[in-house]
Amino acid sequence: MPLELELCPGRWVGGQHPCFIIAEIGQNHQGDLDVAKRMIRMAKVRRQLPGPGIRAPGGMAVEFLHELNVPFFKVGSGDTNNFPYLEKTAKKGRPMVISSGMQSMDTMKQVYQIVKPLNPNFCFLQCTSAYPLQPEDVNLRVISEYQKLFPDIPIGYSGHETGIAISVAAVALGAKVLERHITLDKTWKGSDHSASLEPGELAELVRSVRLVERALGSPTKQLLPCEMACNEKLGKSVVAKVKIPEGTILTMDMLTVKVGEPKGYPPEDIFNLVGKKVLVTVEEDDTIMEELVDNHGKKIKS
Repeated sequence: MPLELELCPGRWVGGQHPCFIIAEIGQNHQGDLDVAKRMIRMAKVRRQLPGPGIRAPGGMAVEFLHELNVPFFKVGSGDTNNFPYLEKTAKKGRPMVISSGMQSMDTMKQVYQIVKPLNPNFCFLQCTSAYPLQPEDVNLRVISEYQKLFPDIPIGYSGHETGIAISVAAVALGAKVLERHITLDKTWKGSDHSASLEPGELAELVRSVRLVERALGSPTKQLLPCEMACNEKLGKSVVAKVKIPEGTILTMDMLTVKVGEPKGYPPEDIFNLVGKKVLVTVEEDDTIMEELVDNHGKKIKS
C-alpha cells in the first residue's frame, strides 16, 4: 500500500483516497492578474484548486514561498535533477510533488535517495515535457514501473496531451495525483495553451476520473447483488441430456448445461457428478438436483 500523505490540509493522497487533481495555471495567465484570478475562480468552481501548490525554481523562491506557508511545493521537471535545490526544498518539511519530465529512471532513483531521508512526504509524477504531447510519447507504463520501484510513495501523472482520455487512463493505472494545465482559451498565444484544458474539459475530466474510480471497485470477484436478476434469468444448471434410469452411474454423455428450472448443480460442478449414482429416474432436460444424486459433492449455489 503506497504511503499516504496529507498534501493539503484535509486532503490526503495515496492509498485508497481519491485521485488528487491539480489544475495548473502555469504561465497561462499571460501576465494579467485579472486573468489569473479568473482562472483560479474557474478551477475552484470545479473543485480542482485546493490551494497554491506552487512551482518554485531557485532557493530564494523556496524561502519566499515557505514564508507564505504554502501547503506543498511542486518541483517542475526542469528542476528535478537540481539536487542542491531538491535538498533545500525537502528540508523545509512541506509535502513535495516532483515531476519527472526530461529525466531518466536512474536520475529518479537518485532523487528518491536524496529526498526520502530528508522528507518522506513526497510523490513522483510521470511526465513527458512536450507541448502538446503526442500519445506515443506519453509512456503511461512508467506509472506501473514507478509503483514497483517506489512502493512507499504515491505515484501520479502530469499530462500535456490534448483531451482527457489519456489522463483518465493514468488514473485507471493507479495515478494518485493528476496534474493538467488549464486555460480560458486555447487559441491564446503561448505554447501551453494548446495542451491545456478549457473550463468544460476540466469539468469533464473531473467527472470521468470520479466515474473511473467508482468503476475500479474491488479486486474480489464474486456474484454481486446487482447480478442476481440476470443470474435468475440466464444462470445455467446441469441437466439430463437423456433419460437417466434410477441407479445409473453418471457419465459425461448423460449430462449437459442449460437454463434449468428449478436451478440445480451449477455448470462448474458438472465434472464432480461423473461417477455418482442417481437415486431416482431423471427425465431428459430435468435439472440435476442435489437430492437426486447419491454421495453428492458441493452444495448447490443459491
